[in-house]
Amino acid sequence: MGAWVSYLRSHAALTRELNARLVTDHGLTINDYEVLLHLSHAPEQAMRRVDLAQSVVLTASGITRLLDGLERAGYVEKGSCSSDARVTYAVLTEAGLGKLREAADSHLDAVRELFTGRFDDDELETLARLLGRLGGSADGDTCVRAW
Repeated sequence: MGAWVSYLRSHAALTRELNARLVTDHGLTINDYEVLLHLSHAPEQAMRRVDLAQSVVLTASGITRLLDGLERAGYVEKGSCSSDARVTYAVLTEAGLGKLREAADSHLDAVRELFTGRFDDDELETLARLLGRLGGSADGDTCVRAW
Protein backbone atom coordinates (compact mmCIF):
# COMPACT_ATOMS: atom_id res chain seq x y z
CA MET A 1 0.00 0.00 0.00
CA GLY A 2 2.97 2.32 0.44
CA ALA A 3 3.53 2.55 -3.32
CA TRP A 4 -0.16 3.32 -3.85
CA VAL A 5 -0.21 6.08 -1.24
CA SER A 6 3.03 7.56 -2.60
CA TYR A 7 1.61 7.53 -6.12
CA LEU A 8 -1.62 9.27 -5.04
CA ARG A 9 0.17 11.90 -2.98
CA SER A 10 2.78 12.66 -5.61
CA HIS A 11 0.17 12.88 -8.38
CA ALA A 12 -1.96 15.24 -6.31
CA ALA A 13 1.00 17.43 -5.34
CA LEU A 14 2.39 17.62 -8.89
CA THR A 15 -1.00 18.33 -10.43
CA ARG A 16 -1.77 21.00 -7.85
CA GLU A 17 1.58 22.76 -8.42
CA LEU A 18 1.46 22.54 -12.22
CA ASN A 19 -2.11 23.85 -12.19
CA ALA A 20 -1.22 26.72 -9.86
CA ARG A 21 1.67 27.77 -12.10
CA LEU A 22 -0.45 27.66 -15.26
CA VAL A 23 -3.22 29.69 -13.63
CA THR A 24 -0.81 32.27 -12.23
CA ASP A 25 1.34 32.62 -15.33
CA HIS A 26 -1.20 32.12 -18.12
CA GLY A 27 -4.75 32.11 -16.75
CA LEU A 28 -5.23 28.47 -17.81
CA THR A 29 -6.01 25.46 -15.68
CA ILE A 30 -4.13 22.25 -16.32
CA ASN A 31 -7.32 20.85 -17.90
CA ASP A 32 -7.59 23.92 -20.15
CA TYR A 33 -4.00 23.37 -21.25
CA GLU A 34 -4.58 19.69 -21.93
CA VAL A 35 -7.67 20.41 -24.05
CA LEU A 36 -5.80 23.02 -26.10
CA LEU A 37 -2.93 20.56 -26.51
CA HIS A 38 -5.20 17.74 -27.72
CA LEU A 39 -6.92 20.07 -30.17
CA SER A 40 -3.56 21.29 -31.49
CA HIS A 41 -2.63 17.69 -32.35
CA ALA A 42 -6.00 16.80 -33.91
CA PRO A 43 -6.64 16.83 -37.65
CA GLU A 44 -7.82 20.32 -38.62
CA GLN A 45 -7.36 21.19 -34.92
CA ALA A 46 -10.88 19.93 -34.20
CA MET A 47 -12.32 17.02 -32.23
CA ARG A 48 -15.77 15.75 -31.50
CA ARG A 49 -16.61 16.97 -28.02
CA VAL A 50 -17.35 13.42 -26.85
CA ASP A 51 -13.93 12.22 -28.06
CA LEU A 52 -12.23 15.19 -26.43
CA ALA A 53 -13.97 14.41 -23.12
CA GLN A 54 -12.67 10.85 -23.29
CA SER A 55 -9.15 12.01 -24.17
CA VAL A 56 -8.91 14.29 -21.15
CA VAL A 57 -10.88 11.96 -18.85
CA LEU A 58 -13.83 14.26 -18.21
CA THR A 59 -17.54 13.61 -18.16
CA ALA A 60 -19.81 15.07 -20.84
CA SER A 61 -20.92 17.80 -18.43
CA GLY A 62 -17.34 18.41 -17.31
CA ILE A 63 -16.10 18.95 -20.87
CA THR A 64 -19.07 21.21 -21.59
CA ARG A 65 -18.24 23.46 -18.63
CA LEU A 66 -14.55 23.53 -19.54
CA LEU A 67 -15.22 24.28 -23.21
CA ASP A 68 -17.72 27.00 -22.28
CA GLY A 69 -14.93 28.84 -20.48
CA LEU A 70 -12.47 28.34 -23.33
CA GLU A 71 -15.12 29.56 -25.81
CA ARG A 72 -15.78 32.70 -23.74
CA ALA A 73 -12.01 33.36 -23.76
CA GLY A 74 -11.95 32.93 -27.55
CA TYR A 75 -9.59 29.93 -27.49
CA VAL A 76 -12.09 27.37 -28.80
CA GLU A 77 -15.20 27.58 -30.94
CA LYS A 78 -18.05 25.19 -31.66
CA GLY A 79 -18.08 23.36 -34.93
CA SER A 80 -20.87 21.33 -36.46
CA CYS A 81 -21.02 18.18 -38.52
CA SER A 82 -22.63 18.59 -41.94
CA SER A 83 -23.78 14.97 -42.01
CA ASP A 84 -25.10 14.68 -38.44
CA ALA A 85 -26.59 17.66 -36.60
CA ARG A 86 -26.27 15.81 -33.27
CA VAL A 87 -22.46 15.89 -33.47
CA THR A 88 -20.61 18.98 -32.31
CA TYR A 89 -16.92 19.70 -32.48
CA ALA A 90 -14.51 21.74 -30.43
CA VAL A 91 -12.27 23.71 -32.77
CA LEU A 92 -9.05 25.41 -31.72
CA THR A 93 -8.92 29.08 -32.70
CA GLU A 94 -5.82 31.05 -33.65
CA ALA A 95 -6.07 32.75 -30.25
CA GLY A 96 -6.20 29.33 -28.58
CA LEU A 97 -3.15 28.13 -30.46
CA GLY A 98 -1.37 31.34 -29.50
CA LYS A 99 -2.30 30.86 -25.86
CA LEU A 100 -1.04 27.27 -25.95
CA ARG A 101 2.25 28.39 -27.50
CA GLU A 102 2.57 31.12 -24.88
CA ALA A 103 2.07 28.64 -22.03
CA ALA A 104 4.00 25.66 -23.44
CA ASP A 105 7.58 26.62 -22.62
CA SER A 106 6.97 27.53 -18.99
CA HIS A 107 4.67 24.54 -18.47
CA LEU A 108 7.19 22.08 -19.93
CA ASP A 109 9.94 23.74 -17.86
CA ALA A 110 7.81 23.15 -14.76
CA VAL A 111 7.24 19.49 -15.74
CA ARG A 112 11.01 19.07 -16.11
CA GLU A 113 11.68 20.81 -12.78
CA LEU A 114 9.03 19.00 -10.77
CA PHE A 115 9.04 15.57 -12.41
CA THR A 116 11.38 14.48 -15.18
CA GLY A 117 14.37 16.33 -13.78
CA ARG A 118 14.24 14.17 -10.66
CA PHE A 119 14.94 10.95 -12.58
CA ASP A 120 17.60 9.82 -15.01
CA ASP A 121 16.68 8.51 -18.47
CA ASP A 122 16.67 4.86 -17.42
CA GLU A 123 14.44 5.60 -14.43
CA LEU A 124 12.01 7.54 -16.61
CA GLU A 125 11.85 4.70 -19.13
CA THR A 126 11.17 2.20 -16.34
CA LEU A 127 8.60 4.46 -14.72
CA ALA A 128 6.79 4.95 -18.04
CA ARG A 129 6.73 1.20 -18.62
CA LEU A 130 5.46 0.45 -15.12
CA LEU A 131 2.78 3.13 -15.16
CA GLY A 132 1.76 2.02 -18.66
CA ARG A 133 0.60 -1.26 -17.13
CA LEU A 134 -2.12 0.63 -15.28
CA GLY A 135 -3.87 1.61 -18.49
CA GLY A 136 -5.31 4.95 -19.38
CA SER A 137 -2.27 6.05 -21.34
CA ALA A 138 -2.51 5.96 -25.10
CA ASP A 139 0.50 5.18 -27.23
CA GLY A 140 1.77 8.35 -28.77
CA ASP A 141 0.39 10.69 -26.11
CA THR A 142 2.81 13.53 -25.80
CA CYS A 143 3.18 16.85 -24.10
CA VAL A 144 5.69 18.25 -26.56
CA ARG A 145 4.84 21.00 -28.98
CA ALA A 146 3.64 19.85 -32.37
CA TRP A 147 3.72 23.20 -34.13
